Amino acid sequence: MKRQSPRLLISAAHKSSGKTTISIGLCKALRDRGVGVQPFKKGPDYIDPMWLSGAAGRTCRNLDFYLMERSEITAYFERHAAGAELALIEGNKGLYDGLDLDGSNSNAALAALLHAPVVLVLDARGMTRGIAPLILGFQAFDRSVDIAGVILNNLGGARHEAKLRAVIEHYTDVPVVGAVHHDARIEIVERQLGLMPSYESAEAAARIGEIGAAAARQVNLDRILEIAGWLPSTRRRGGAAAAAKASAPAADVRIGWARDRAFGFYYADDLEALRQAGAQLVPIDTLNDHELPALDGLFIGGGFPERLMQELEANAALRADIRRAALGELPVYAECGGLMYLARSISWNGVTRQMAGVIPADVVMHDKPAGRGYVRLRETNHHPWPQLAVAGSGSEVAAHEFHYSTLENIGAGVGFGYEVLRGHGIDGRRDGIVCRNVLACYAHQRSVGARNWAARFVAFVRRVKSGPRQSAAAAMKCEREAVC
Repeated sequence: MKRQSPRLLISAAHKSSGKTTISIGLCKALRDRGVGVQPFKKGPDYIDPMWLSGAAGRTCRNLDFYLMERSEITAYFERHAAGAELALIEGNKGLYDGLDLDGSNSNAALAALLHAPVVLVLDARGMTRGIAPLILGFQAFDRSVDIAGVILNNLGGARHEAKLRAVIEHYTDVPVVGAVHHDARIEIVERQLGLMPSYESAEAAARIGEIGAAAARQVNLDRILEIAGWLPSTRRRGGAAAAAKASAPAADVRIGWARDRAFGFYYADDLEALRQAGAQLVPIDTLNDHELPALDGLFIGGGFPERLMQELEANAALRADIRRAALGELPVYAECGGLMYLARSISWNGVTRQMAGVIPADVVMHDKPAGRGYVRLRETNHHPWPQLAVAGSGSEVAAHEFHYSTLENIGAGVGFGYEVLRGHGIDGRRDGIVCRNVLACYAHQRSVGARNWAARFVAFVRRVKSGPRQSAAAAMKCEREAVC
């Protein structure tokens, strides 16, 4: 029987236990040892994977039961783990948390599917003897889950650590493989969607280094490697090429993508799928570029444009150029933060700033989430992209949303590309505003399985490119009218 590649899943008893910081630290500490680590993140997430990618020096990949079939998860995991010496999967929320009552989409289910031992991160603040029944309960809840070790986090000092080690050793058979003391220097600021994006922090590399050093000091890396099934002989695989990738065809369309401090939420799969479909990706800086380069299409992903809305407003030249291009029939796809940027304005904390004005609506930020979690959408007749001849493509879309904003003063006659079956979208019933060749929605899609949105968008861009072009006079008329 072929031996499986080394792997482990880092989980926790509950959310905000510090498992992301621990995972970042392990990736960096093992990388500094010369071990090639391929990071994975369970569930829909853009921010944690940025930090994990920076720590491991390899692009983090997302594994998601809601968006992917189980067979797809397994094949995807094995393909991307193949080029590394060890695969480290960071879970989301607690070990047994998930959408379904039977736990079929929990972290534990993912560990079972991938045959990955689990290292449990426990926030030990204020705990002493009570940590033993917590561990025993997690073991007893599902005996098929291999809880191979625990890492104690946020310890109060040496005495606290000694007490917990003694309790765990006396009452359980689970080894303590790490004890990380509370240290503000390795904390990462949290936002409404989780950790602060690493692309916004100039100190990200230094912070990753500090976290990695803390992990190297306070976690038994040899035991971690042993749990994962890593052997010295595995090192022969470390210099192997990364997972094989299909060569991309020659690009025949140019698609711009906003990549800067305001917009950075992109799945690597989506960018790769755009290239595979024949797109050349051209980076756009919405804060510093003053005009669009020659493009056939534009993709603006998510981010936190409200935090940089003053700088975005100040770049009036680019906003005007994007408005002219979009109203002149340039195909544009925007998700969440991109939708906000294309609106007329963003209002937050009593301040309103002007945005691109492509979409006839105004964005208002709120203190509580308007939409958060998984969504399911059904395409309407307004959806502009052509259906691809792919088995099982259908008209329903599984996606996710995370937004604290809503749209107000939506112009009359606006079309919507999606009916919301689950989630909130724009107004609880609809998502995906369609204006000319623009599709802008709160939902985040992912090009996985038969649901290859990237290929559909590129096909749409190609069709528009090959069709009759709008005259300059017509584009100017559209800009003056500013209606969809």
